[in-house]
Amino acid sequence: MSQKIVIDPVTRIEGHAKITIHLDEAGQVEDARFHVTEFRGFEKFCEGRPLWEMPGITGRICGICPVSHLLASAKAGDRILAVDIPPEAEKLRRLMNLGQIIQSHALSFFHLSAPDLLLGMDSAPASRNIFGLIAAEPELARSGIRLRQFGQEIIEILGGKKIHPAWAVPGGVRNSLSKKGKNQIHARLLEVKATALNTIDKFKSLLADYAAETQTFGNFPSLFMGLVGEDGQWEHYGGKIRFVNSGGNIIADKLDPTHYQEYIAEAVEPWSYLKFPYYRPLGYPAKKDVCSLQSGIYRVGPLARLNICSRIGTPLSDRELREFRERGKGTVNCSFFYHYARLIEILACIEQIEDLLEDSDLYADRLRAQAGINQLEGVGVSEAPRGTLFHHYHVNRDGLLTKVNLIIATGQNNLAMNRTIAQIARHYLQGGKISQGMLNRVEAGIRAFDPCLSCSTHAVGQMPLHVCLFDAAGNILDNVWQN
Repeated sequence: MSQKIVIDPVTRIEGHAKITIHLDEAGQVEDARFHVTEFRGFEKFCEGRPLWEMPGITGRICGICPVSHLLASAKAGDRILAVDIPPEAEKLRRLMNLGQIIQSHALSFFHLSAPDLLLGMDSAPASRNIFGLIAAEPELARSGIRLRQFGQEIIEILGGKKIHPAWAVPGGVRNSLSKKGKNQIHARLLEVKATALNTIDKFKSLLADYAAETQTFGNFPSLFMGLVGEDGQWEHYGGKIRFVNSGGNIIADKLDPTHYQEYIAEAVEPWSYLKFPYYRPLGYPAKKDVCSLQSGIYRVGPLARLNICSRIGTPLSDRELREFRERGKGTVNCSFFYHYARLIEILACIEQIEDLLEDSDLYADRLRAQAGINQLEGVGVSEAPRGTLFHHYHVNRDGLLTKVNLIIATGQNNLAMNRTIAQIARHYLQGGKISQGMLNRVEAGIRAFDPCLSCSTHAVGQMPLHVCLFDAAGNILDNVWQN
């Protein structure tokens, strides 16, 4: 009879989940599973809704990254209308997505992961949180809060509100950027750029203290996937799909993202509501332990985007990208470096916003292509902060949704997250006792991916942690509660 450790629920993530760590009779880690225990069902209850409502409805999937769903949904609508939206509208969508990436990455780094990184993985749980961070590093915490505020302000200036803006629509957007809005954004650029650069330097200074974590937090070969521009440049809104392997070799390139079903398949497991997408040509892991083989496992999000692109295209972020790659000798395979990649992407977004604000198209009034239902199927693809996001809609001739499929970044990282926690548990679980350091590192391995479970299962609530360690006879060897 095997033994089992249960972490239920996982803390400081967006949504509800638990982790089980399965031990063999010798007390060694045999397997680890990340169980997503919430279910929301957006794919099903969107059926029957008019196409025009879908951006507003799917934007409600998440309060952290509503813009990601808003844009992917609007792009699916563009395909069903069979229109090319005005270039001015695309630039405005890009501006809002840059703000979205900044605010979400800032939340992930400063609020959710910085307490581990700056206070220490083994620090007391009572203070290892945003309030403890504010007490220990008040200026850094304040600058992180203001950095997130900057991204939210861009969303509000364009969309009218910071959360769930009903702004992007099939065919374009509702309004342009005002000159007052431009000035408001421009006035904050120097401050937020300094914050990004200072935080990158701070993170790099911590790496010597986390040498073990950089070797054990999801450090394994996998594929990486995301959108790139025509010349392989870092992309967040359009472009084509590229896959690279752990050696940095391109294994598939210039793939049409609307044909995603040709290279992405989805599997399910009975112990999680979260689907398991995989790279179809290499197949789904066949063993009971779904994270034991490379097979079609791939990662998406900031780490993947920096691994697949040829360059970012702005001077400061390209400089940081070169140093980032030096640490991985090309491709960076350790999931601990998702944090580093997020900070570089924040800097890239700030630089791109700075350049984009000088484009007169942002203030134009030609913002929407007018059309009716011209196709009965459409796929919209964009880069959300956590990775590539797919919205796939089928409609009838009246424009009512008959089928919806959403492939979320967190789901695409699911196999990699499972493998990450297994690797961490094997390294840190010793002596049949649950230590706070081991507990937190297993959770931190998940937090590195910044999973958004509200998005991926289609909540807010208290997240106490209960972990039990059982022996082979089912007796409790250790019991830990953490609020």
